[in-house]
Formats: sequence, C-alpha cells, structure tokens
Amino acid sequence: MSEEQKLSANEPLKLNSNFLRGTLAEDFADVSTGNISADNQQLSKFHGMYVQDDRDVRAGRRKKKLEKAYSFLIRVRMPGGVVTPGQWLKMDWLADEYANGTLKLTTRQAFQLHGVIKRNLVQTIREMDSVVLDTIAACGDVNRNVMCNPNPHQSEAHAEALKLATEISEHLLPRTGAYREIFLDGDKVASNEEEEEPIYGKTYLPRKFKITVAVPPSNDVDIYAHCLSFIAILEGGKVVGYNVSVGGGMGMTHGQEDTFPRTADVIGFCTPEQAVDVAEKVVLVQRDFGDRCNRKHARLKYTVERMGADGFKDKLEEYLGYALQETRPFEFTSNGDRYGWTEDANGNSHLNLFIPGGRVVDTPAFPTKTGLREIAKIHDGDFRLSANQNLVIANISPEKREQIEALLEQYKLSDTHVKSALRLNSIACVALPTCGLALAESERYLPDLITELEETIESAGLRHDAITIRMTGCPNGCGRPFLGEIAFVGRAPGKYNVYLGGGFHGERLNKLYRESVPGGEIKALLSPLIEDYAKQRQDGEHFGDFVVRAGYVAETTAGNNFHLNVAQ
Repeated sequence: MSEEQKLSANEPLKLNSNFLRGTLAEDFADVSTGNISADNQQLSKFHGMYVQDDRDVRAGRRKKKLEKAYSFLIRVRMPGGVVTPGQWLKMDWLADEYANGTLKLTTRQAFQLHGVIKRNLVQTIREMDSVVLDTIAACGDVNRNVMCNPNPHQSEAHAEALKLATEISEHLLPRTGAYREIFLDGDKVASNEEEEEPIYGKTYLPRKFKITVAVPPSNDVDIYAHCLSFIAILEGGKVVGYNVSVGGGMGMTHGQEDTFPRTADVIGFCTPEQAVDVAEKVVLVQRDFGDRCNRKHARLKYTVERMGADGFKDKLEEYLGYALQETRPFEFTSNGDRYGWTEDANGNSHLNLFIPGGRVVDTPAFPTKTGLREIAKIHDGDFRLSANQNLVIANISPEKREQIEALLEQYKLSDTHVKSALRLNSIACVALPTCGLALAESERYLPDLITELEETIESAGLRHDAITIRMTGCPNGCGRPFLGEIAFVGRAPGKYNVYLGGGFHGERLNKLYRESVPGGEIKALLSPLIEDYAKQRQDGEHFGDFVVRAGYVAETTAGNNFHLNVAQ
C-alpha cells in the first residue's frame, strides 16, 4: 500500500477498539482530569458525546496553569424528534441538574445537553435510560439520528414517516454491547458467540451517515443536504412509496477546493416494504466503497460523486437484488416550518413555536424553559422537535387546549411566531464558546445581525416575505448553510464568508458572494441587494432566485465545487 493509500488513523482505531469499547470505562472513571484520551475522544462519539471546553475562559485558565474547562456535549437519539411529556421533563431536569441549565434543539431533531462534566456523565446517561432515551449512535461513523417531517396537520402521512424513521433507526443501530457495559450496568453480556456487527463490521462506516424522511410539499428536513432520503409519495392522502435520494452533504474545508457541499440525486422509487432494505443496502455500498484513506473525502457524497449517480444506483441494485422503480413526481414548496396553530381530522390541535437558535432557556423577558416545563406536566400528547430547531406541542386534546393556552399566555409563549419572516426562517449552529471547530460566533451573533437586517427588511416592505438565512461558525455545515438564500460561514473571529442564491425549497446550493466580511459590514453589503429585490422581483419570486436572475451570483449545480467562483 502506498503512502497515498494509507488508511486514516480512525480506521485501525475502530478495528482495535473491541467494538467501540476502547478504554472508555476506565477513562470515565478517572476523575483526576476532566478530559479523556485522544483515542477515546473518537470512540466516545459513537456513544453520542463530544469532549469540549469553554473557550471563553481558556486564556484565564492557562495563565493560572489550570486544565481547560472540559465538559461533554451529549446528543440524544430520538427518531423523528418525537418525545413524550415525561421524556421532556426528564431532559429539562437533567439540563438543570447536570448540564448548563439549557436544552438545545438541534437541526437533526434531537436534544443536546451542554456542559456535562465527566463525573456526572454516566449518571446522566442512566437517567436518560430510565425514560427510554439513549445517545447510541448520535455521533460517530454510523447512521445518526433519523429525521422526518413533523407535519402535525397531516397526521396519517406523518405517522407513516415517523414509523419508517423509527424502523430505519432501529435497524441500523450498532449491535455492540459497549454502550450498556460502559454506561448502564457495567457487565459484559455473557455469550459463547463472538460479538459481531452484521451491518457495519469491525470498522463501521468511513464517516458519519445521515438519513431523512420527507413528506411533500414540505422539505423541512432538507433532503438534498443528506446522505440518504426517502420522499413520501402520496395518493389519496396515503403513502404509496418513497422516492430515494442519495449523495447530499454540506461540509467543506476553507482553502481545500476538493472538498465541497453537494445536493443529493434522486435515483428511483421504492415501496414502503422495501424502504428499510434500501436504507441498509445504501449503507453497505458506502461501507464497502467509501474512502477510508482521506476522512475529508469519506462522506457518501464523495462516493456518489466519484461513482456517478447512475453508477451508484447500479451498485445499489446489485446489492438489493432488484431494481428501483422510476422516480414519481413530487413538489416541495418550502423548507421552513409552519408556525402557529393547526388542527387535524381527529380534533387534536398542534402548536409550532419558534425557538430562537433552538435554545430552550429562561430569560427575564421570556421564561421559555419554565413555561414548557409547566405545559409538559399537564400535556397528554407529545412534543416534536423540528429540523429547523423549533418545537411543536403536538396532539393537544380538546380537554387540555384551554389549560395549555393559559400557560402559553402566562409564560409569554403565545406569540413566539410573531416575528419577521426573516427571523422565523433562520438557523444558527452552536459555535463559540464550546465548539472546538468554530472560527467565529454563530448562535450568539445571528439574532443581533438579523435585528440589523430587519431595519432594511422593514423599510423595503418585506417583513412577511420569507428568506432563509443561516449562520455557522465554520464550514462543516452543521446548520446546512450552503442551502440558505443568505448564509454566513465563519472564516475568522468576527469575519464571515457570505453566500447567496440558495433555493427556497432547499433544492439548490448557494454561491460565495464575498469573502471574510467583518460582521459590522454585513448590513451595508446586503441592504442594496434586499432593496433591489423589493423593487425588481417578479411575482412569487424568492430572494435566492432573484439574486441568481439579477446576476449577483451564478447558479450552481449538484456536485460543483461551488465556492470557487466569487462574485465580483
């Protein structure tokens, strides 16, 4: 094997980890440090957690010769983002008891706890287990949390989408007993048979793998941004099957032109009975043909780009033993959330709340966390986390609606969606101070930047016109920035690459408009474009389409190294 073909360091690490055990149990038991070894940091991801430190206090602790302020991010596996009121209450309690007092709703429809110190880690996992929640495969080189469209106003279709998301999640879970041994009972399951991973094998996947299930006309799960997606095809309100898309992905690296975002290709149609099998076989193709030498090229999007969509489909059908059917017609009309109240045919009500940055926290003005806790105490339906970091209080019975409306009023939650459409269509990743990859602020800065842009939006008469706006602290794409009509990607402290022209339905990548723009100059940069859009747009034309038509940026196509051509 040549030097160029040498396996990445993670491959032998996984192979020699004894099915993801490593020395994690011993490391977590060592409270002389808040950190764990570099190898165990990689293995811990498979169990749903990352080591982080508070970068705001790094310099001060360094001067005092103290260890970094290490803690763990814990991510929960919850297919489709659906949890019971009891599970909500447990997570609310854990946030206060062991984390930093807040709950983060992620863009993968999951909870994140931040600030869990090592000595509390195992107990936190055990508390989750008591309400049938876990963190298995929430991170790592495996299939991660499976997303689906909440669609509270399409109950039957949502039920089918959630069923599929749950079945895929369970089918693709790692089979190792490591999680239970390390975090729950500490005992190795007795067996005379050698442990095996029937789907993943000893080295699992080359990189992370992401799956979504969408119900048109809503593309709120952003199917074009993911490795594998199932697009529900409805006839008479019933799901008759799914179009299959493969090869989407958002991450890239600044300055490395062979890394790029890619939109997924729709390659065929499968029946509901075939969907789990299709999911497994796509994973197997990626397991066998993904790049295990260069982790920057190890995602499925690069496998599909290298093989071609048709070539990948041919290999998939070889693994399946049957052919996919021809793609069925479908249409998306947005990739945002539907806010406010809706009712279904069963008489139940659903309320979609806007949660800024997905951060459930109490502030003096808006005691959101307390309000949702009180609602959970009486709610007899469920909660659904959206892929846009928002929350649906779902299946509110007629008997409970009046009580819940009173609590919404009491805790100032009634009008969370009475905001500009720009703000309601925003996403920000966590970034600083905890993410080790962040180059610039995101969650803490985007609300202020939107406030500045709203001055232009209001004066241009665009308050109620939806424009998707996304910000991330680095180019790894956790907030799916490269599909935003307007997006900001951290380049350095206080500086952002500005992207324009993504498709409103999530179907088209945006294009780099300006590099390394200081935050204080963004309003001046974008205001003329926004004003031009207000004056020159055609009927029904979205902002992303306008900036392409007007020549501010060129249109992109799937798989292009879109970031190469900077607008002049």
